[in-house]
Amino acid sequence: MQVPDVDAAAARRMFASLPTMAVATLAPDGSPHVVPLWFVWPEDAVYLSVRREGRTWANAGADPRVALTVDVGRSWIELAGIEVIGRAERLPAEHAEMRKPISAWHEKYRPLLSANGFARLAEEIRGLGFLRVVPDRISAWDHARGG
Repeated sequence: MQVPDVDAAAARRMFASLPTMAVATLAPDGSPHVVPLWFVWPEDAVYLSVRREGRTWANAGADPRVALTVDVGRSWIELAGIEVIGRAERLPAEHAEMRKPISAWHEKYRPLLSANGFARLAEEIRGLGFLRVVPDRISAWDHARGG
């Protein structure tokens, strides 16, 4: 059971520090495509890092409707999470509006890209892009509370 209209600030406080968020996009044939992505969630929107040559980027360009999920817990009784519904705006990493989100992204993932990690990332991902998703609706679930 989901509870709609979760407060965005509360959801951000609980989930923004997690490493990945799943994003669901629609392929041109209408089939869903779901992948876990690195993300940052400053106050204005969720920013998910993607490869500009990948399916997620292409799908969001053809149909910007997306669903995002993130959760905590391992056992059934511990699971709690949110679903964010919105529209994705595609922004290349070099876009002027990406300065603050990119800084937040670098800060968040710096420990995971120590030593030569950033150089390797830049070498492997030729076109880094971001999907900016302003939440239209946030729903939550919490198995421990039965909802």
